[in-house]
This record gives sequence, structure tokens and C-alpha cells, in this order.
Amino acid sequence: MPIPTNRLWMQANASSCPGFVDPHTHLIWAGDRANEFEMKMGGMAYLDILAAGGGIISTVKATRTASMEMLIAQTRPRLLRMFSHGTTTAEAKTGYGLQTSTELRLLKALLTLDDESPLDLAITFLGAHAIAPEYKGNPQGYTDEVTNTMLPMLKEWWETHAPRLPLPFVDVFCETGAFSLEQSRQVLTKAGSLGFPLKIHADEFDNLGGASLAAELGAASADHLVCTSDADIAALGRSDTVAVSLPCTPFGLAEKDYTPARKLIEADAIFALATDCNPGTTWNESMQFVIALACRAMKLTPAQAIAATTINSAHAIRRSDSIGSIEVGKLADMLILSVSDYRQLGYRYGTNLVKQVIKRGRVYSVDIGYYRAA
Repeated sequence: MPIPTNRLWMQANASSCPGFVDPHTHLIWAGDRANEFEMKMGGMAYLDILAAGGGIISTVKATRTASMEMLIAQTRPRLLRMFSHGTTTAEAKTGYGLQTSTELRLLKALLTLDDESPLDLAITFLGAHAIAPEYKGNPQGYTDEVTNTMLPMLKEWWETHAPRLPLPFVDVFCETGAFSLEQSRQVLTKAGSLGFPLKIHADEFDNLGGASLAAELGAASADHLVCTSDADIAALGRSDTVAVSLPCTPFGLAEKDYTPARKLIEADAIFALATDCNPGTTWNESMQFVIALACRAMKLTPAQAIAATTINSAHAIRRSDSIGSIEVGKLADMLILSVSDYRQLGYRYGTNLVKQVIKRGRVYSVDIGYYRAA
């Protein structure tokens, strides 16, 4: 069960903690968008860059032309950096294909990485990440393509290529310039009817009601939640849908508004944190930095931030029965810290305080090369 972040207590001199669970990443892509970072720092808004063919679409162009081998080679170092900083399980989305063939290639690459890496992946299909360039000016046409073509093909593909694994999550970017509330409902309703568990991007820039939709449909999580209304917060508080905050995203965009974490916690919402690692807004693989930033920008205590990056984030990917806390019967996913006080995780930043990563009982020593067992 998730731990209410406003009632969590931690031993003040603990030198170990559960492995971090990162419940929202866009881990697999090709290329980078350093040029757009310069544009954003010059004052250009993210949605303006997206409307001009940049943003997600520029990464889509690079990813569509990349082979599976190239995608794996570029993604593997990101996974290893995550692992060395203490992430033992991470959610990983597709979404930089926006066409069936590339989205399925991304899925195949993620399955390969999941097999080879000590870090476990929870995979999400995000064909509804943005309106595909072929459907520019016709968002409903692309919504119908995702709903009527991509999702049924995904179900068939997954049952053939990963029959022993649970179905992936299906996510949608409910936002101005992406998918409207009704289009998001269309995608998620179809996905749910096919048996897929659900997630949603909501309220990053505008409050369209995506968080309440997630609660209504029983989604595992609603993510971003910067502009979330009081009514949506109340809906999340009454539900088991996890409120996932991505503080590195407004930080990466140099914006001043963050998730209203205190309101969500006071409403009894299950509150989690994630990196949102992606090439455009926040290329950061460290959950330790997320903790430090959440303490400063959203006034969480270190204990609340650690709960939000372990047991509550495990709940956001529906794995809290096996990871996220140190308990008998769960996987031995643990971190040995180089400090004796857990509060150092919020207090310090820009360095790695993980000495050893224990994944499924196997010990990896960060200081001697974290891909080798001690």
C-alpha cells in the first residue's frame, strides 16, 4: 500500500533506503534538442516551439530515422546513469514515433533493454504524445488513428512479442496543442476496453480536466499537475490514481510554477515524484536531484520526498506489492548510502550519495563500476 506522505516517519540516522522508482520517463529517443534550450532561455515559449515544428516533433524526426541498434546504444547510457544514482525500477514511454512502425520499434528496443539491464522497466505506449506531422491541422484524424488502428495493433503485437509480461500502460498528452479532453477520453476509453492500464499527462500548461478524467477512469496515475484545479485535486484525493509530480520539468523550462504538492497531500492524494527524463524539457536521470528540488520548490520534507520516490512511485506503476519499500516478501531492491542521515538526500544535490545499489538481492558497487557485482 502507498504511504501517506504527510504521515511518513523515517529513522533519522538511516544509511539505507528502498531503491528509487521513477514512474515517468521518456527514456528512449534519438538525438538532442540543445538548440531549443537556447531558444527557451531566450524567451521563446515551449508551445510556440512545438507549433513551429520543434519540440516533440523534432525528436520524432530523428527517432523515426534511427535503427533499433542506434536507439538501444543511445538509451543504454541513460539507463546506467539512472541505475548508478539509485533508480532500480523505471517507467519508460514510447512516443517519439507517432506512427505504428516506429512506435513498435521503440517497444521492441525497450523490451531488449529491460532484458539486458539490471534496472527493471515498466513500459508505456504513448502513441498519443503529440499530433503526428502527417496529421497537422487534423488532430481528430490522428486521434482516430491511435484509437482505431494503433491500439488494436499494439494489443496483437504485445501478445505475440511479450506474452508473459503484463500489458503496457497506455498514456495520452492531454494539453493545449496536443489532445483535447474529449480526444484523451476517446484514447483512454478504447485502451481500457482492450485491457490496457491507463496513465495521462495533464495540466502541464493548462487545466483541461485531465486529472479528473484519470480519476474517473481509474488510471494508475495523472502526471505533471502544475495547473491542476482544486476540483481536480479533490477528485484525485478521493481516488487511487496517483498524482505524479515532475518538478524537473518547470525547472528545465525556467518556469516559476510547480505542482501544488501541499494541496494534494492535504487532500489525501497519493503523491509521487519522477524525473520526466526527456530530450526537450529535462534531461536528468537522477532521482536524488528530484528529491532535492522537490524539497525546495514544493516545500516537501526529505521524508515526504523519499516516500514519493519509493513506495508511492511504485504504486504509480502498480508494483507496490513487490517494490518501493523494504519488507519481507518484496524484492531486495535497496540502496546503501554514503551518508548516515537520510535528510542528506534533500540537503545535498549535484553529487551522488549512493554507494551501493542492491537489485533483486545482487550488490552493485557504484564506486568500482556499478555494472559489476561486488
